[in-house]
Amino acid sequence: MRTTYRILADLIAVGVVIQAMAMVWAIAGLFHWVDKGGTLNHDVLKGWEDKAPDFQGAVGFEIHGIVGGMVIPVIGLALLVVAFFAKVERGVAIAGAILVMIVIQMVAGMAGDDAPWLGLFHGLIPFAIFSAAIVAARAAHPTSQTAVTVTP
Repeated sequence: MRTTYRILADLIAVGVVIQAMAMVWAIAGLFHWVDKGGTLNHDVLKGWEDKAPDFQGAVGFEIHGIVGGMVIPVIGLALLVVAFFAKVERGVAIAGAILVMIVIQMVAGMAGDDAPWLGLFHGLIPFAIFSAAIVAARAAHPTSQTAVTVTP
């Protein structure tokens, strides 16, 4: 179970990285599209779900939403469940904190349309999630892998 806990924690960290990469790809593609004559206006935004603009990186918005809205939350919930059986020191507390941060991150992302200032938190919280996931993964490593023994 410790290995499962470690792998789930690592997957959360990787998911955060994928989200950041996808978002930068999407925004860079959007700016490039606008620079080349594309127009981003109310009509484009309103019809985005039915017919998204066709530019390199547009799929990054979808990747960001799927990974952040479905994949990471499921892995976070699984991490918390596994934490109860993995016998990792502080494992339940760390997994619980990660899940709480994931929920806050989702709320900040979804409410950003009505309160754009939440984007500040939506951009900051992933650093905390990533860091906590790395701490969780390291906590699950066997002692022989994390401790260095010096022999005279």
